[in-house]
Amino acid sequence: QVQVVEAGGGLVQAGGSLRLSCTVSGLTFDAYAMGWFRKAPGKEREAVSCISWTGRFTYYADSGTGRFTISRDNAKNTVYLQMNSLKPEDTAMYYCAAGSLWGEYDPAEYNYWGQGTQVTVSS
Repeated sequence: QVQVVEAGGGLVQAGGSLRLSCTVSGLTFDAYAMGWFRKAPGKEREAVSCISWTGRFTYYADSGTGRFTISRDNAKNTVYLQMNSLKPEDTAMYYCAAGSLWGEYDPAEYNYWGQGTQVTVSS
């Protein structure tokens, strides 16, 4: 049984930082690309950042470029999202997901999902 568990969300003031983590069990972690996605009220779920199996390749949505950094530790089956200079528009539920393909940033291409962790940025 695959389990994807996110942690690290919370309430932060604009300009602050948060580090999200996601630990996966029940699959061969280094055989999966990992992605962070978010969903804000009234909006569709969107990709924030993705990372390839070894961490060699990364993708960032325009909204996070220069502010967010994705990384993974395959020895710990964990992927991280460091978020700096947070803005109120970053407020959303953040989800971690595992996908078998690299180069796909559509949430529909990711197979295993966590329950999400809420990030709220106050102005």
